[in-house]
Amino acid sequence: MLPEPDPTLCHLLADDLRAAGYSSAALRSAWGVRADDAISRGLLEPALRALGDRRDPLAVLGRLWGLGRSVPIEDLAPALPSIGVAGAVALGLAAHEGDTVTPAVLVRPQAIADADGEEEWWIASDLDEAALGGPLPEDHVLGVGGASQTLARLQVTWRAASALDIGTGCGIQALRLRRLVPRVVATDISERALRFTRLNALLNDVDGIETRHGSLFDPVAGETFERVASNPPFVITPRVAGVPAYEYRDGGLEGDALVASVIAGVGAHLAPGGLAQSLGNWEYRDGESGLDRVKGWVDPALDAWVIEREVLDPLAYAELWVRDGGTVPGTPAYARLIDAWLEDFDQRGVTGIGFGYVLLRRPLAGGPTLERYERVASGGEAAFGPHLAACLEEHDRAALLDDDGLADATLRVSPDVTEARHHHPGEEAPSVIELRQGGGFARTIEVDPALAALVGACDGDLSVGPLIGAIAELLDVDADDLRADLLPRVRELIVTGFLRFLDA
Repeated sequence: MLPEPDPTLCHLLADDLRAAGYSSAALRSAWGVRADDAISRGLLEPALRALGDRRDPLAVLGRLWGLGRSVPIEDLAPALPSIGVAGAVALGLAAHEGDTVTPAVLVRPQAIADADGEEEWWIASDLDEAALGGPLPEDHVLGVGGASQTLARLQVTWRAASALDIGTGCGIQALRLRRLVPRVVATDISERALRFTRLNALLNDVDGIETRHGSLFDPVAGETFERVASNPPFVITPRVAGVPAYEYRDGGLEGDALVASVIAGVGAHLAPGGLAQSLGNWEYRDGESGLDRVKGWVDPALDAWVIEREVLDPLAYAELWVRDGGTVPGTPAYARLIDAWLEDFDQRGVTGIGFGYVLLRRPLAGGPTLERYERVASGGEAAFGPHLAACLEEHDRAALLDDDGLADATLRVSPDVTEARHHHPGEEAPSVIELRQGGGFARTIEVDPALAALVGACDGDLSVGPLIGAIAELLDVDADDLRADLLPRVRELIVTGFLRFLDA
């Protein structure tokens, strides 16, 4: 068990890491961009070769806690002048035997950027597969993985009074939430994970994070929060002997029941206006859509926006997560685990597994106004949090307007939107007109000439109603019929970020 972190030792270690220039940019410069990319793929040798025989503090700490390799004590001692090797051992970060110091954990720099600017943290977590040279132990505490980064990029950047991080792991979401709220409660079923969270908060001098041990919402019974984030252990794992149940990714329930529990239970812990965001997997069973199943889990009193990014077939899903645990393809263990996954899926009639993002919100007053369950396969997520926040704000404004109010509104095209027209050779009129979004999910939607004309005319000068009237006259169609056709689609363009209110 990782020892309870000592605040004084954590602060001394931070002094040493800072003095060594132990940052993500410095390490990337030391071993190169290609080696840095190789590390993310579990390949350490390019970085080790690039460091060569360097014995400066940055290189020594990079080998020990960046790559998970042993170092001579005579090299490490000068790199830790404040905490000393004994202090690092006392924190449970390393082991010392003879002339060699062996890493017990990884401590990697993590650069972030949000509305408040750029920040660099040091994040401690368990040794990964590359450092261990084999499969992970079941109580493994993951560092900042791909799912963690995805959820972080999705986070709406609204400030609030309190936040809850369910299944905090190493604490990365709690740290990010703390930049937006003064008080964060971080829960996990793993006491080891909670100690990593406390260690990382101390190491980065972040207060206001309270850790609580327990499953899902048990540690916060009866409490409500304005923000909730969860990267839950959503991986669907067979409940049979011989299949590792990794705490960081496996919730201990059959199929997608863990994700269902998070989605169904979060409403009771959302204050009015409170927002919850999470990741999840859901099963497609015997022809039943995974998104339809998710819809059945959601409290009907909540606003809901669920986005499915991809659907994997059972074999591809099994291969992904068996390999993630460190079991190598081509071995008997790999084949046995794959078969266990496939048999488990067969028993429930699973034909596919969806992955996506869930946003739920308790309205400040009245009933819900947002119900979106959609598949969006393209586009990046680099700045999706601010984009999503803007879409919600614009939706809320539009939801307050009836059709007459929307017709009186003045809109403008979002600056990242472009138009593409496709013509058959020799034809003047386009056969296809597309609106393309450069930000957010980079949506591409096909529109007809009337809607294209309306969007093109939304430059902030005239309100929607007069624009529709002018377009109806131009196309020689009935203005009332055109208005009835276009206004619902204008609402859709507002919530997806193609159009904005003039003063937004």
